[in-house]
Amino acid sequence: MTTIEIDGNSFQDINGFYDEIHKKLCPDLEGFGRNLDALNDVLRGGFGVHEYGKPLELIWKNSQKSKTELGDTYSVIMDIIRSHDHISLSLE
Repeated sequence: MTTIEIDGNSFQDINGFYDEIHKKLCPDLEGFGRNLDALNDVLRGGFGVHEYGKPLELIWKNSQKSKTELGDTYSVIMDIIRSHDHISLSLE
């Protein structure tokens, strides 16, 4: 299982979140789309550090900070993450 950790202290807005996702999930992918559809694709796998549909443990440190700063977008991101059965999500 691939384990990825993102840290809410590393970003303050959606653009910073996309930077963090790019850095952690698909660092070698040029032209990473900075939108929720691209996030969904990368989480599915096959574009970055984990293969398509393979188990992924996602640890989100300082998630409460992200929830406050990202507002409604945080809920949408959570829905996208939770729609993937192969992802185990831990909020810290």
